[in-house]
Amino acid sequence: MSDGLWFWEEFTEHLLYGYRVKNYIYSGRSQFQQIDILELGVFGKSLFLDRKIQSAQIDEFVFHESLVHPGIITHGSPQKVLIIGGGEGATLREVLRASSVKRAVMVDIDGHLVDLCKKYMPEWSAGAFDDPRSEVVIDDAYQYIKNSDEKFDLIISDLTEPLEGGPSVKLFTRKYYSWLFEHLNEGGVLTVQSGSADPYYNKFFVSVTATLKEVFPVVRPYWAHVFSFNMPWGFNLASRITDPVELEEEEVIRRIKELGLGELKYLTPSLFLSSFSLPAYIKKSQEKVLPITEENPFLWTE
Repeated sequence: MSDGLWFWEEFTEHLLYGYRVKNYIYSGRSQFQQIDILELGVFGKSLFLDRKIQSAQIDEFVFHESLVHPGIITHGSPQKVLIIGGGEGATLREVLRASSVKRAVMVDIDGHLVDLCKKYMPEWSAGAFDDPRSEVVIDDAYQYIKNSDEKFDLIISDLTEPLEGGPSVKLFTRKYYSWLFEHLNEGGVLTVQSGSADPYYNKFFVSVTATLKEVFPVVRPYWAHVFSFNMPWGFNLASRITDPVELEEEEVIRRIKELGLGELKYLTPSLFLSSFSLPAYIKKSQEKVLPITEENPFLWTE
């Protein structure tokens, strides 16, 4: 191994990743989590929360386009969008690409993280925080949803995995998803960042799918390979009405054009449709899980 500074990520007790560091930009703790912003030799500028990689300059567009645009395309013309989490501002950036969007509310519990991302990672938000359609709320998303009566066309859950003692544990449960269902307008859509989708570490992904199926009439898990995560990554789309796999490619092309999304860096119309095709091992894993509840929360360990 070459000399120099290395950053180690313990993905689980069985799997360790090492990153060669070119520049240590920031390291410190907020009220909620450890925050490290590094320039890595391969991935470029990268964000780690609690020493787990969240976003890297080389491919953040893969993750954020995959999280945001399937929901936008499935809905067709969302005007009001709620983002849960998303402190870097890239999810907000992608939401605002849609010409139909008139209001985008981002709720993140960690205001210090948001400020750090604005300061050290402005490429991620690309001016989204200053867009007049944007509203940033620093609050616990659990309490925000519990106490709000506002309804949205699209809700995007861009949260960290539920670590023990972390702020996300209650935001992946059947109870919480039932609240989100009630905060969606007729025809509304929810997309959820759902963790790794590899053959070994996929239990969280399929558990989120099982939980959403307790609440929504249409649930479609999908995936993308995220280079900086070192594995395929899972997402879930839950809809009140529209089933995305029933859309023809010509209709997807038409919606992308009408929404003014422009030329995306990752997602294409054919990739949008094919991303809902999952391997046999994921389908097998789906048979073995129970929904996530507040009484039986999912805690990411391995």
